Amino acid sequence: MPAKIVTLTSDFGLKDPYAAEMKAAILSICPSAVMVDVTHLVEKFNVRAGAFMLASAAPYFPAGTIHVAVVDPGVGTQRRPIIIETEHSLFVGPDNGLLILAAEAQGIKLMWHIESRRFMLPHVSSTFHGRDIFAPAAAHLANGEAPEEFGPQITDVVKPEFTKVTRGKDVLAGEVLHVDDFGNIITNMHSKDIDAFREGMVLVELPNQVSQLMKVSRTYADAKPQEPLAVIGSHSYLEIAINQGSAAAKFLAKAGDKITLSRI
Repeated sequence: MPAKIVTLTSDFGLKDPYAAEMKAAILSICPSAVMVDVTHLVEKFNVRAGAFMLASAAPYFPAGTIHVAVVDPGVGTQRRPIIIETEHSLFVGPDNGLLILAAEAQGIKLMWHIESRRFMLPHVSSTFHGRDIFAPAAAHLANGEAPEEFGPQITDVVKPEFTKVTRGKDVLAGEVLHVDDFGNIITNMHSKDIDAFREGMVLVELPNQVSQLMKVSRTYADAKPQEPLAVIGSHSYLEIAINQGSAAAKFLAKAGDKITLSRI
């Protein structure tokens, strides 16, 4: 059996041993696992940011990759540990919305609640499910265990507001997912959401009384320097940008802000 790729996404940082402990748990169960760090520098407790990072990276991994993500402010509470099987991959993590952007983009097939203690470490800490539940689950999946062995199938999962886009005939309403280091405002509106908005001008409305008329462009350079534009970015999400400038600074935008796109 070829070695399985297991990716890791977390807010654990690089100072503490937490990421290494997860890797140790995986290797103790599946020594042949090939582990790839997506990032351990997600902003602390920021599920939205973690969801964006995971959804951005996941499409580029081979079919059959197992993605473990842990940004889990509700660790130890009644929130469920889950497995999501998609048309392309398996996702393991908390049921708090962290996995949903990436999983829905790949087409969700089935989901399970991880309940069987057989696939956890012998002692499960109430504060470190990444090491004691999620990492072992991923390792057992990498060893060929079937997802249905881990617990009951589920059909309902948490879907935060940042996963939702409201569609009207001439209007889209969503949220700002992320502001990158260039100041680009990355929304949760996927390229498939805006097919009808690609021709002509659109009115972009953000908080702070910002309303801006702009064109949905193909590249940043389609606008003049310091001119705003809307563009489908490299991760297939709609971005509000300024050519050679910061849209976030100009429009005082931040992650979590509501955004509306209206066709003119």
